Amino acid sequence: MFYKNYSICLISFFILFFYSMLNFIYMIYFIMNDLTYFFEWEIISLNSTNIVMSILLDWMSLLFMMFVSLISSVVVYYSKSYMSSEMNLDRFIILVLLFVFSMILLIISPNMVSILLGWDGLGLVSYCLVIYYQNLKSYNAGMLTALTNRIGDVLILMVISWMLNYGSWNYVFYLNYMSNDKIMQIIGVMIILAAMTKSAQIPFSSWLPAAMAAPTPVSALVHSSTLVTAGVYLLIRFNMLLVDMFFFKILLLLSILTMFMAGISANYEFDLKKIIALSTLSQLGLMMSILSMGFPNLAFFHLLTHAMFKAMLFMCAGVIIHMMNDIQDIRYMGGVSLYIPLTSLCLNISNMALCGVPFLAGFYSKDLILEMVSFSSLNFLVFIFYYISTGLTMFYTFRLIMYTMIMDFNLVPIYNLYDEDFIMLKSMMVLLLMSIISGSLLSWLIFSYPHMIYLPWNMKMMVIYVSIMGGVMGYLVSNMNIYSMNKFLKTYNLSSFMCLMWFMPNLSTYGVVYNFLNFGQNLMKSIDYGWSEIYSGQGLVNIMKNYSIFYNMFQMNNMKIYLFSFILWMFIMFLTIMLFI
Repeated sequence: MFYKNYSICLISFFILFFYSMLNFIYMIYFIMNDLTYFFEWEIISLNSTNIVMSILLDWMSLLFMMFVSLISSVVVYYSKSYMSSEMNLDRFIILVLLFVFSMILLIISPNMVSILLGWDGLGLVSYCLVIYYQNLKSYNAGMLTALTNRIGDVLILMVISWMLNYGSWNYVFYLNYMSNDKIMQIIGVMIILAAMTKSAQIPFSSWLPAAMAAPTPVSALVHSSTLVTAGVYLLIRFNMLLVDMFFFKILLLLSILTMFMAGISANYEFDLKKIIALSTLSQLGLMMSILSMGFPNLAFFHLLTHAMFKAMLFMCAGVIIHMMNDIQDIRYMGGVSLYIPLTSLCLNISNMALCGVPFLAGFYSKDLILEMVSFSSLNFLVFIFYYISTGLTMFYTFRLIMYTMIMDFNLVPIYNLYDEDFIMLKSMMVLLLMSIISGSLLSWLIFSYPHMIYLPWNMKMMVIYVSIMGGVMGYLVSNMNIYSMNKFLKTYNLSSFMCLMWFMPNLSTYGVVYNFLNFGQNLMKSIDYGWSEIYSGQGLVNIMKNYSIFYNMFQMNNMKIYLFSFILWMFIMFLTIMLFI
């Protein structure tokens, strides 16, 4: 059985890797010749109603497919070792492949109906993967993920119904010349809201850290290139329609608040996977905000560079959690660089790429984004939020490195840390290479001319200033006791506010659901278990029981005595009447 499971891992890995390389070759060809292919396949034609499958292939969809298939191939290979104790490994791999297929369908679709198929497929399969371990926490997280994503699904369905006015669901036909139409603006608002649910912007952020209940390979796939990036990709495709809308400015405000909130929450968190999930939320806020400022190519550039180092970050976290006897609390870790040097190397490089350390992947996109922010005519609030959020990224990254790499080892004295899982290491090394070279490679591919942004010296160096400040703060906080720091800053109440993502789970889930659940419980007690029991189930049972006791009395030969006494009584009455007459 295990051989069969391993073979499905290897076959899936080779197919996805080959598909990734094929996409890369085609993408180079498409960029060099400036090509866009639009395919329509008529599936069925019935009484002048055509059901058509459309495919849009351009450099953007091919490049994104290349990244998705490369990361998923590496994740499948990584799962061969990480999920080796899983009895139903083939089921897990099939779910992952369904997930990737849904994402690819979303990427190549210029048609709202096929987008809905991919969009809904992502939501459904993500639910199956989040509840994979089948415990109470997984079920809660799965329902939260699925129900939040259902809001986006409903909005896409409403977009499909509104687009009936145009005669086709191929949105690419309408973006250029119908942006002033009121119906298209309503469609644009719905698309923005749907993207906000998928990419977990405020107020839909609470599902993203909860989805950490999924196995770590799934987290690596979800948080790098598939589920959470679907909303960003959809907005990039719709950018022509949305760029002048007022609602896009609201999205800018919400996304920088998401970025700020996730950065602060990550500094109060001790769960390794949740820290990385909150860093994903912060980077999604960065993508959404630069997108809402009107730079779709920059958002796409950061999306791709982020996908590489974030997948590797989750893989390293998975290896460390395995070594640590399935403990995810960073307070138990420390000094792991002495025992697992290669995994620590991958973790540190992906962390540095996340911070935007020069000449790694994240530097090329983050530095360009922040310089464009400095160059744009935005208000001071947006500018300050951008740079504080960048500093916070350095803050929680340094804190994570201090807790995991530098401080003393805090687990039980008997431990077995080893760095010889070559399947996991090989898969991480592929992403390590991409985390180093993908930034410069993509900056050549995506931008056909070099961006030269002239800024004053201090504004040009602002990224370095806030990064150094954030790193120093992370170092200091790690060395101080967190409780004494709270006492010093008088933030007892503030820390719970920050740690719980500004009470986002309470507001967006429990706050919405609690009254309905309470009302349902009262209904169940008073109606289901109360009046309806008396008048239907239990009441009928009592009546039938009493009748059966009553009838039982006659069935024990009492009927004969009763009838005999009745006849006797009638006979006596008859005699009495005859005597009196």
